[in-house]
Formats: sequence, C-alpha cells, structure tokens
Amino acid sequence: MPNNKARDPNTLSNYNDFRTVHTLADLNIDFSEKKLCGSVTLILNVIGEHTEEIVLDTSFLKVHSVRLADSSAEYVLSPRTEPYGSALKIQTRHIKPRIKPGDNVNVEIDVQTTEECTALQWLTPAQTPNKKHPYMFSQCQAIHARSVFPCQDTPAVKSTFEFHIRSPLPVIASGLSTGAKNFCPGENGAAGTLLYTFKQDVPIPSYLFALASGDIAMAAIGPRSTVATGPKELQAAKWELEDDTERFIQTAEVMQLLKLVSGFSTLTVGAENPADKSVHMDYLQCPGASTFLSIRRFKPPHGEPHRSFSAIIGWKALSESIAKFGPSHEFTKLVINLKGQDPDDAFSSIPYEKGFTFLYHLEHLLGKAKWDTFILHYFSTWARRSLDSFEFKATLLAFFAPDAAATALLSALDWDSWFFAPGFPPKPAFDTSLVDVCYALADRWEAYASSPSPFTPKAEDIATWTANQIVVFLERVQDFAQPVAREGVHAMGTVYGFARSRNVEVVSRWLRVGLRAREEGCYALAAELLGRVGRMKFVLPLYRDLKAADPALARKTFSENEEFYHPICRKAVRQILERE
Repeated sequence: MPNNKARDPNTLSNYNDFRTVHTLADLNIDFSEKKLCGSVTLILNVIGEHTEEIVLDTSFLKVHSVRLADSSAEYVLSPRTEPYGSALKIQTRHIKPRIKPGDNVNVEIDVQTTEECTALQWLTPAQTPNKKHPYMFSQCQAIHARSVFPCQDTPAVKSTFEFHIRSPLPVIASGLSTGAKNFCPGENGAAGTLLYTFKQDVPIPSYLFALASGDIAMAAIGPRSTVATGPKELQAAKWELEDDTERFIQTAEVMQLLKLVSGFSTLTVGAENPADKSVHMDYLQCPGASTFLSIRRFKPPHGEPHRSFSAIIGWKALSESIAKFGPSHEFTKLVINLKGQDPDDAFSSIPYEKGFTFLYHLEHLLGKAKWDTFILHYFSTWARRSLDSFEFKATLLAFFAPDAAATALLSALDWDSWFFAPGFPPKPAFDTSLVDVCYALADRWEAYASSPSPFTPKAEDIATWTANQIVVFLERVQDFAQPVAREGVHAMGTVYGFARSRNVEVVSRWLRVGLRAREEGCYALAAELLGRVGRMKFVLPLYRDLKAADPALARKTFSENEEFYHPICRKAVRQILERE
C-alpha cells in the first residue's frame, strides 16, 4: 500500500487522497506559436477518504475544459502561489456512485501551454547548429512539469505514460517509440504533421516527462541502445557514448540491478545536446534519480581506482557547491527543508555527492559483501515506487535486524548528523592512485607560478592522460592560492591543447583558470562558449567567473544569448548577474 502521508511541501496536489497511476499526453507541437496544445488524461487511484475534490498542480497553463468519468466537471483554477503555480481543483461530487478508496477515476483535461511555460525551450532555426529547422525540448526537473500539463508534480508519485505527439518534425520522448502514423497535410503552405507515439511502462515521476522535436537523427550506440540528437552532433554523441553504454548495462545486469524490458534508449536533446539532459531506460527503476546516480557508481566496470577517481571529482563539485551556499546553509544538508522554497534555488551537486558519500560510508561500514546483498533487496523492495530518506533507513535497519554485528554498527551510526548536519560529511579515504600524477603536475605548476623554476610545460606531460585526469588537474589549479600567471594560462592552452579541445569538460575548466588569472584572451572564448552550450553545469560557473573578470561582457553575453538558454537556466544566470 502507498504511504498516504503527504511528504512533499512543493506540490499543491492532494496526492495523499488520489494517486496518478497512468498518464496519456495527447499533444500538438505548434512551432509557429511556440506552444503545446491538446489533452492530458490521468488515471487516478483513490487512496484517501477526502474525495470531494481532486487537486492538481499547474503553472502558467491555460485549462479549457475538464471531463471526469466521461462527464463535464466543475473546476477552479486557483490564484497563483509562488513559486508553486495554481492549484487546479476539480469537483467529484457529481460522480455516482460516490467514489471510494480503491476506485480508479479518469480525468481528461484540455490544456495549452503559454509563453510563460518554464519547462519548454523553443529554438529558432538560426539558433540550431545546422540552422535548418526549429527545435523544442523540455526540462521538467524539479517542479516544471506542471507548466506543461496538470499533474501531481512530485517525486512521491510515479505513473506509467503514453505519448501521442503530433508534430511537423521528428519527436523523441521518455518512452519507447511505438511508431509514427496518420499523416496530416499542412494548410496554407505549412508542413504536414505525423502522430508520433511512445509508451513508458515503467512508472516514472512527472519531472522525468521528456519531449523533444526538431531535426533529429539517431544512431545505435550498442546492440540495444540508441542515441538521438541533431545531425551535426550525431557522430560526436555516438563516439562519447558507444564505448561504455553496453558495458554499464551488462554490469548492472550482473548485479541484478537492471532488467531490460524491450529496449533501452539514451535520449540526447537540446541545442548543445548534453547526454544527461533526458535519459530514459526501461528497467526496474530504482526509487529516485539521485539515489540511482549515487548507487550505480558503486560497481562501475572499470574497478575501484576508477570509482575513487570519479568520487574525487565529485568531492570537488561538492566543495564548490558548499562554498557557494556557505557551510551552515540549509541547502548543504542531505535532508533539507524545502517548505516555502523554490527547489530550483537549492539546485547543486550536494544531494548527489553528499548522498554518494553516505552510501559509500555505509558500504565500507558493513562490508561490500553485505552491502551488495542489501542493494539487491533495496531494488526489489522499492522497484517502481518512491521513498524518502527515513524509509531508506527503515528498510536498511529491517534488512539487517537478524545480523547482530551489522545492527550494532548501524545503531552506533550518527544518523542525525548524516541527515541534518550542514556542510561537509566526513571525507572518505579514496584511492588516489589515478589522481596522484595529476596532483604532482599541478604542484609543479604551482611552484612555477610562485617562484622562478626550471619547469617547462611539454605536451608529453599529459599525453597519456584521460579527459578526467585533465579535469582533476585543472580543478587542482583552480584551487591555487594565487592564480596562474597569464603566460601560464596561454601555455596550457597552446602546449597542452586546451584552447583547441572539443571536450567542454576540459575547455570550460581551462577558461575558468584563465578568467581567474584575468587572461583577457580567455574572455571572448568564454563568451563564445556560453553562446553554444546551455548546460547549467558549465553555464553558471562560467558566468560567475566572467562576471568577476568583466561584468560588462558577462551582461552583454547574456543579453545576446538569453533566448538560447532554457528558462530554468535563464533564471539562474539572471540571478547571478543581478544578485551575486
């Protein structure tokens, strides 16, 4: 039975009385008007006693009509409450016989998005790489699905999905494609449209609703996986993903953490096509993206040194996030109080990296053999459902209750500090074998920067390094007490080839080194990169450093590219330029 206690303060819905079990999105994509219009049908299971009305989340939506159990229903769209939107309240008293716990109720809502929609990004042909067709994509995390369709916009609720999307351009969605059909010719010279259909049989929360349409090409990246992106970016995306995707699938299958149903799709969407913009996998889904992203790093196919190497990179990201908020800030806790807060303001690497550190600690506390046994139990217990930190704790304690030694260790654990203490968690003793060489080279650069030194940078210094080793090196350089001299930045760019790199992970970090060194040659390069990359992971720190180096150029760059960024990213950059 579902947990009927309302846990999420960032939804207006009464999901403790009704629970969405299936969602059908039947929508038309209108590029000329930059809107989606059509209907959404929700199948709601009654789980509570307060059934007089159904309350759904909406934000900046036009609601044209509501049908409940095949009849017109009375509804009210409440005044907007920032930042959560407007509650859609649907009366149920006309349903005969009166609905009761255990019943399913169908709600069909005719809707239309507006220009204030915060989940959708619309690009003109000129804003796309090949400049041929417009492009649209969604990004609904954390609470922006409600600006696309009325829903219970909370990770506490998961539903299966069907997509019926009509568009003049190819469509991808967070479900397996079931075909394209029913061509309709356009009117008055407009392009004709096809109906693209998708099915997602694994229940997912609303924030994983993903949709994209444009000049999209696809390629296989393994025997059962596909990448979709723009034609110009296809080969680069394929190169980035094809070596590791199948290995990760196989590793998860060996651990019994992954069960493929009938296919596996990695969707790469957006103008710069970040590989993690929208990922959907048909498997027995672990509860919550944060937990899955943390746990899946426990047994990568490359071994312990590589796992520690990734964790060290994550620790640096955690350090930067804590520095941004301050070590005593509420948002640096593992379990945070979001009541009255905009979840976008809490966006950072902290839930990922601090959560990973906690799970890593538990693994070492209990031992890998016991921990891996629990992980299997965890996935099977919570498959297709959501849970919070306290349910995770209860599951862990119950599983190890018969094991006196494990129970003693878990009883002695300071749960309150891990859950509620702000700032850094205890730092694990990571295997540094793969990063020591990076630190050693950084130390030579630091000595070279602070005093005369015979050190001369050579391409051979990093000739055998992976991109991640270069990232660790550059992040170490960013932490120098004194910035690298301008000529040093130039040498890194030319001798090491960072200025020519096509890897955004590398070039963005080198540019940040240059901006902090006030190397003016990096200013225009940073502005150019900000005009073609839209991932907040890169955009936000670059804007912070560019603003510190050249506030006028930072504002000019944003003014020129504001419409290129997704609304969530746009808002975050505006806050940096206006408040920080």
